[in-house]
Amino acid sequence: MTKQFILSVVMLAFTLMTCSANDMLSNTPATANKQTKGNKMTKVKLETSMGNIVVELYNETPLHRDNFIKLVKEGYYDGVLFHRVIKDFMIQTGDGNSKTAGPNDMLGDGDPGYTIPAEFVYPKYFHKRGALAAARTGDQVNPERRSSGSQFYIVTGKIYGSDELKKMSQRLVDMKKQDIFLRLLNENRSKIEEMRRNKDIAGMQELENELNHLTEAEAAQSTSAMTDEQINAYTSVGGTPHLDGQYTVFGEVIEGMDVVDKIQSAETGRADRPVNDIKIIKATVL
Repeated sequence: MTKQFILSVVMLAFTLMTCSANDMLSNTPATANKQTKGNKMTKVKLETSMGNIVVELYNETPLHRDNFIKLVKEGYYDGVLFHRVIKDFMIQTGDGNSKTAGPNDMLGDGDPGYTIPAEFVYPKYFHKRGALAAARTGDQVNPERRSSGSQFYIVTGKIYGSDELKKMSQRLVDMKKQDIFLRLLNENRSKIEEMRRNKDIAGMQELENELNHLTEAEAAQSTSAMTDEQINAYTSVGGTPHLDGQYTVFGEVIEGMDVVDKIQSAETGRADRPVNDIKIIKATVL
């Protein structure tokens, strides 16, 4: 990694370290519990105003699976709008405030009042077309990448060429290195703060070199580049590869992608909200 990259990451890390704890959502759903038996996957039907969508929930993401099932059974999703729709990208819903929203209301902040720890099962589960994933707040206020307690999106994406994917794959490697370096910085927080207080520039330089070496060594042992399965999916059915490893993918659409496509093609206005409301009429565990 270059010195310019290291410096920018260090500055970002210090910013994250000094964020107020109140800026980060840290509660978890107290009622989440195991909802499935064996290896059978749970299916949920979303009856929308444009047709039905059936999703299957992954057992490898149990916190997200159980929370989703809980909210469906409570009727949380009944009546919510698809409040953010971007063609060739994704459709997003799950804001509880959207049930009673007026046509000019800004949406996207509604949730049950808790977040869910990230459950990245990557590269097994990635942002292929039809992937079901959890929305979340940005890294600056949410460095742990915890998921919204209710908001989720379904990927539509686009088909990529091989050359474009190679460049994107390299960016994923670079992002992996950044994640490793940020984690190491956080682990050395007390040492860094002491060096800052003592204005120990030489010590900071030595630590930077050490963390750089550790980052490169750890990154070399991990799977960062795209797998053959990812490349095949992104070059055939499409998706949103730049989101991989950043958001929890916890299921996929098994029926109704034609409905998803109709929703993503809807006319939108401010903040990518459909001009004519599109809603989940009822969600049901099958």
